[in-house]
Amino acid sequence: MAKFRIGVVTCGGDCPGLNSVIRAVVKTAIYNYGYEVVGFKDGYLGLVYNRFIKLGLPDASGLLDKGGTILGTTNNFDPFRVLVDHDGEKQYKDMSDRVADTLKMHDIHCLIVIGGTSTISIANRLIEKGINIVAIPKTIDNDVPATDMTIGFMTSVNTATQALDKLHSTAESHHRVMILEVMGASSGWVSLESGIAGGADIILIPEIPYDINLVARRILERKNQGKGFSIIVVSEGSRPLGHDVAQDPTIDDDVQPLNGIGSQLAAELEKLTRVEVKVTVLGYLQRGGEPSPYDRILSTRLGASAVDMIAAGKYNMMAAISNDQLRPVKISDIAGKIKTVPLDGELVQIARSIGVSFGD
Repeated sequence: MAKFRIGVVTCGGDCPGLNSVIRAVVKTAIYNYGYEVVGFKDGYLGLVYNRFIKLGLPDASGLLDKGGTILGTTNNFDPFRVLVDHDGEKQYKDMSDRVADTLKMHDIHCLIVIGGTSTISIANRLIEKGINIVAIPKTIDNDVPATDMTIGFMTSVNTATQALDKLHSTAESHHRVMILEVMGASSGWVSLESGIAGGADIILIPEIPYDINLVARRILERKNQGKGFSIIVVSEGSRPLGHDVAQDPTIDDDVQPLNGIGSQLAAELEKLTRVEVKVTVLGYLQRGGEPSPYDRILSTRLGASAVDMIAAGKYNMMAAISNDQLRPVKISDIAGKIKTVPLDGELVQIARSIGVSFGD
């Protein structure tokens, strides 16, 4: 008798905690249910081209603290729009039927998709083709709706906070303005939380267009108060008043990279304040390294929960966290949406109450 078999795939940008969730999926599937697990390599690309590996308990060993993903990933591959060579010309082709064929070939009863907003949107389209899917939210941006937290976010915040701690000492020593540019094209969660934790004086996020003159005024106010340095943390998607963000919120940051908001900000502030401004772009350091204890626990909870959902027949759902409780949500309810920082939310209000400027 054929065993019940599930698939697992990691899609989109990498982040700390992906290996931890693979570990949880494999161990829960085998220990609790006796399922077989097939991993597909390099995101949706592996499902189209049938790149796979059978995952057993030895494959799950030693993954808890390991960054990246043993399955590999791609963040610019859409099975509904694959660039192919046709008679010497490059054309886009819908190859989503190959995903269904691959899963049928391996007798996969349900596919666990680990990814962010773009990945979940594609998963919803695959569901419409009759494929059973359970999603697990991961992204350093924390912008997946209906879940309080995504895998990788807290480790990214930790990395940004440590950078701010280090920038404080050199900023104070040289009487400089230090700008830390972090990821976040359409949502400012990393900037907001690391800014609060790292004692930033100014936090700029995509949700609040900033007035460069007000930012400069805050720096000069601090200088007049005898504080010769200022710390600014800015999301890469932040924009001044009157400038719209062209970024598609359902596409990962590094597919549509945003260019140099930190450097633009520094040049304008130096002209307005006559204070030396230095920029640090954290970039892909936010995606790398070992996951924090929080992310290890979160990924383990979500990975185990996803397998439990499959066992209960709760297909086409995402494993989410709400008020620190596990709960499934319909993928169709969140596909194509993002979670942004609420302007009247507690964190924004607390930041304002301790004197943080948002440039507005």
